[in-house]
Amino acid sequence: MLTTQEQNTLQFIRNYIAQFGYAPKFKEIGQAIGVKSQGTIHRYVKALEDKGYIERAHNNSRGIHLVDLPLVSPPVIPLVGRIAAGLPIEAVEDQQELNLAEMFMGPDLFALRVTGDSMIDAGILDGDYVVIRKQPVAHDGEIVVALIDRVEATLKRFRRISNSEVKLIPENPEMEPMVYRADRVTIHGVLVGQMRSYR
Repeated sequence: MLTTQEQNTLQFIRNYIAQFGYAPKFKEIGQAIGVKSQGTIHRYVKALEDKGYIERAHNNSRGIHLVDLPLVSPPVIPLVGRIAAGLPIEAVEDQQELNLAEMFMGPDLFALRVTGDSMIDAGILDGDYVVIRKQPVAHDGEIVVALIDRVEATLKRFRRISNSEVKLIPENPEMEPMVYRADRVTIHGVLVGQMRSYR
C-alpha cells in the first residue's frame, strides 16, 4: 500500500519516463511533488523500491527503472447504455464494462494537466487532463504537444504549411495561430484522450 506522496512520486516518475525516455533526478522529483528535502525524496524513492514498484542503479543519478507489475484486475466501471446529448433517444440498458486501462494506460501514453483556455473550442478546458501518445510526428489537423525551441511546451492543433514552416493553431477565436520554422518545433506526442473531474 502506497502513501499519498509515494503515489505522487511514482506517478511523476512514470509520466517523466513516458515523456522523456529516461528517469528524473531526485531534485526534479522534489520540485514536482513539492518537497525540498533530499532525504525525504530519497525515503519515498526507497519505499517504492522496497515495495517492488521500481528498481534502481545506485551509481546513476537517473538510474530508476519501472517494474512492470501485473494488474490484479483492470480498472473498469459499468457501461450501462447510451444517453442523448441532442435529441432524446430511447434509454436502453446495456450491461457492459468500460475498461479504463485500455483507454488511458499504456507504455507510450502519458498525461498532462491543461493550463489556460487556448483549446476551449476543442472542448479542452483549463484544469482538464489530456492523455498523450508519445510520438515524434503528427498529421495535419491533429492536436499535439509541441516543444518550441526546446523550451516552451504547448498544446495546439498542428498544420504543416511547407517543408520549412508549421502552424500551431489555438482553438480559441480570441487567439491567433502561431507560425514557426519547422526546425524550431519538436512534436512530443498526439492527443488520444481527455479526462475531467467534476468533484
